Amino acid sequence: MSHHRKQAAPCGLIRPAASALLLSALILASPPAFAQHRSNAVDVSWCSPIGNLTSTQRVDGCSAMLAQRKASKATRVTAYVLRGQAYSARRDYASAIADFTAAIRLDDAYAVAWRERAGAYFASGDKPHAIADYTTSIRLDPDPSGYLGRGIIYLNADEYDLAIADFGAMIRLKPSMKIGYINRGEARRRKGQVELAIADFDQAIALDPKDSFAWFDRGIAHSDNGDPDRAIADYTRAIQLTSDDAWYYNNRGNSYRDKKQDDAAMSDYNRALALDPRFALAYYNRGTVWRDRRDDNRALADFSESIRLDPSYAPAFRNRARLYGRIGERSRALADFASVLALDPKASRDYYARASLYFDSHDFARALTDYDAAIRYNPDFALARNGRCLTRAILGSARDALDDCEQALKLEPSNPNIIDSRGFCHLRLGELDAAIADFTSALAYNEKLADSLYGRGIARMKQGDVDAARADIEVAKAINANIAAQFASYGIESVN
Repeated sequence: MSHHRKQAAPCGLIRPAASALLLSALILASPPAFAQHRSNAVDVSWCSPIGNLTSTQRVDGCSAMLAQRKASKATRVTAYVLRGQAYSARRDYASAIADFTAAIRLDDAYAVAWRERAGAYFASGDKPHAIADYTTSIRLDPDPSGYLGRGIIYLNADEYDLAIADFGAMIRLKPSMKIGYINRGEARRRKGQVELAIADFDQAIALDPKDSFAWFDRGIAHSDNGDPDRAIADYTRAIQLTSDDAWYYNNRGNSYRDKKQDDAAMSDYNRALALDPRFALAYYNRGTVWRDRRDDNRALADFSESIRLDPSYAPAFRNRARLYGRIGERSRALADFASVLALDPKASRDYYARASLYFDSHDFARALTDYDAAIRYNPDFALARNGRCLTRAILGSARDALDDCEQALKLEPSNPNIIDSRGFCHLRLGELDAAIADFTSALAYNEKLADSLYGRGIARMKQGDVDAARADIEVAKAINANIAAQFASYGIESVN
């Protein structure tokens, strides 16, 4: 599977792009079943692209042909290409590349050899050489398969404009080939041109209404377009055509989740896992349903299995970290956050979530470090600025902290928690009128905000307004019995 996996809905990723699979079909045709022959001797007729032969027999036949001293140049070129194809079929790309290179040395105008070597280079992970060879093959012979191969490499490298241009050239040369429309649609979808992508998938479906993958791809585009009903309809048609593809059920489950139909989503995830018990993403997606249902044990089990099967998938660690934090497994949560940030070092929301975990356990120095990182990677992250504002004030830098609160309020001017944090800064600075004004303003948005009630009570007590202060403090304690201890950990002791 390709790892250019689209981030789908809130549920996770979708199936890899069609293009990667199409390229595999283009250059890695499965070797035919072994055929019994009357003689164990190598037969040069085995050097052929047709017939019920194994790749080993094809290699042996072509080797025998190349060993013939009187073989013509054209015969040798053909034998090298056919043997290279046989090597590619068994994924021996180094040998395949060597044979295609030998063919090119004999006839450097033979476009097929350049295309085949390009495919072998790409399959072995050498994209620059693959692009160069496809480009040469196109110059020698503008065949649709050359544009297809190069376009797929551009698509996998996120070079969408180049990919779209190549698939467009392929379509102009061969408008009856659905593969060109499917791949151009995928490139357009990834570029954000969803309507154009849907038009391409429409054309592919018109050319072959029984191609389940075209329906599936169009379902993805409808999902991107915020249309879960059409997405579900397309995924359902794909399932009707090919009922044993786990990805079809997984993605339809995601679209059911978009519609808040969790029972239907759960059914599809279960079906996906029945078809493919090693489907890491389906475990992750099912885990999100269990998590939202507050079935923590099942959610943890599914997230853990997803991680076991695909330890490179950051969202699974991310969700498990938050779930561990929710149930009080702090050390496990911190371990998972460390894994997330190793996989995704610029994940501002994960720095923020870990900072909140540190903050709640009064590890303010580490919290501040993570708030710093969250803001570094996302300067407009209002909640992170609010967290840093409050943490700085607690650590004794209330004047500097005010700047964070002001920046946060520019982003979210009606957020009572940010107004409350600014009030706390004023309280730490002894600016009691400003503190009371902020706490009162925060309470106008949320009258049950215990922090603002208690903070205003402390400020009023310091001003000598004892009755009003005691009233605020008592209401705060009724909402949060631990509010006094909380403020004490912030460096604010109760005043009698």
